[in-house]
Amino acid sequence: MNRINPQKLLMSKWTARRPEHKRKHFIVIKLIRDDELAVVACEIEAVRDNKVFIIDWQDLKHAEHWLQGWK
Repeated sequence: MNRINPQKLLMSKWTARRPEHKRKHFIVIKLIRDDELAVVACEIEAVRDNKVFIIDWQDLKHAEHWLQGWK
């Protein structure tokens, strides 16, 4: 399990363990917050084709799906 501080998530780099459509490397480009300013989701952008996805930020904790940094 990856340890993540949600406040330092913005502009962090991630590698997908199982790439789809050759999208392997991602950058967190935006944090989505609730009314109490807690991070609830994030927008990640694929480096290959600039496709943007919204995911639950806690999904990045699962090391079987994501690696920190570009590997």
